[in-house]
Amino acid sequence: MARHSYDLVIVGAGSGNMLPTEEFADWRVAVVEADRFGGTCLNRGCIPSKMLVHTADVAETVRHAARFGISACWRGADWPAIRDRVFDRIDPLHEQAVDYRRAHGVDVFLGEARFAAPKVLIAGDEEIHAERFVLAAGSRPRIPEVSGLEDVPYLTSDTVMRLDRLPKSMIVLGGGYIAAEMSHIFGALGTRVTIVARGDQLLSGHDAAIRSRFTELYQQRFDVRLGAEVKDVAKTRRGIRVDLAGPSSAQAAEAEVLLVATGRIPNSDRLNVAAAGIETDAHGHVRTDETYQTNVPGIWALGDIANHFQLKHMANAEAGLVRQNLLHPGRPRRARFTVVPSAVFADPQVATVGATEQELREQGRDFVAATRSYSEAAYGWALEDTSSFVKVLADPATRLLLGAHIIGPQASTLIQPLIQAMCLGSTVDQVASGVLYIHPALTEAVEQTLLEL
Repeated sequence: MARHSYDLVIVGAGSGNMLPTEEFADWRVAVVEADRFGGTCLNRGCIPSKMLVHTADVAETVRHAARFGISACWRGADWPAIRDRVFDRIDPLHEQAVDYRRAHGVDVFLGEARFAAPKVLIAGDEEIHAERFVLAAGSRPRIPEVSGLEDVPYLTSDTVMRLDRLPKSMIVLGGGYIAAEMSHIFGALGTRVTIVARGDQLLSGHDAAIRSRFTELYQQRFDVRLGAEVKDVAKTRRGIRVDLAGPSSAQAAEAEVLLVATGRIPNSDRLNVAAAGIETDAHGHVRTDETYQTNVPGIWALGDIANHFQLKHMANAEAGLVRQNLLHPGRPRRARFTVVPSAVFADPQVATVGATEQELREQGRDFVAATRSYSEAAYGWALEDTSSFVKVLADPATRLLLGAHIIGPQASTLIQPLIQAMCLGSTVDQVASGVLYIHPALTEAVEQTLLEL
């Protein structure tokens, strides 16, 4: 077995691949990647899914063009062309990234790796030692324990976007953001979608007003089975059958394909971090301190393997902090990510930051709230929008925002000034009246909500 020694080994080439910069020119550095450079975001997550979401948005625009006096006819989707537009652009990037790293003095090891001892990693026939490790090995789809599931050819978010053809029907297990986005993509392109969720509403972690409206709108688009527990899964002549225990009676759903979208789990077990003496929490996430160092000095962790956020922008921010702490151990930076925004790129789009109303009530905190519909802004008229809204929550004493929640077109963009206000400590008064809002842009919906607050 060949033995290698490094100053720094990075395990995972998603956000971990952002770490090596010119400042590490004098270090011996290696990157170990189990699959493809770019990680989940580039290959199986954010980027391909959002390219497909935009395609689905275009399809929905065509379908509903008559609302605007436009005569258009939906004639179907060319799935291979849609898929290839995405992956013909993405797939070459892996080899390009590997070549770039090797050309700039970084050793690259491709394939599964596991710790054999503290600061000793085994990758194939290679034994890798290092003074410092950064674990950025991400997460994978969580597969629930369901009778019969192991005997059917189910899909996950890792595989569903590379299907050879567009399925006529699909059952989606799950009620979170992955289930919401994939249902929108395939439903808009012509697949008949059935969503099976354990909760009584979709997007259960969101503000109650948001999840209620989102569920209502999805029930208008899809066959949504709420409060449903999966009892059994089996193959049939036409595809896959799922037997359910519903809130009032037994149910069943059948479709050509089954998508399991029930969350993700960290890859700490695949790395065998226990052999390195690295502690994990009850969910398998690697424990870190505020500098992102683990309980083992010289080993840091970031991204999905280390936190519950599952957000690329969070992992990128963590990578910047870890880089600082690797290069300047005497002046460590500590995490101050008190405001963590997120978005669901479905139809409708959802964006959120800060506390929900129910969280503030549970905490016994004083707050004031305001909600305004898109339809009260001029651009909402242009969209013929009747269901979207902006909701903001603030502390009545400090006049600082506590949370913001938007459902509707461009939600992920509209929420940005509210994120900035929370990050920079701006009061509601400053954000509402201290800046100019372009008329008649959709941002006026945000302005009106703040003014009402």
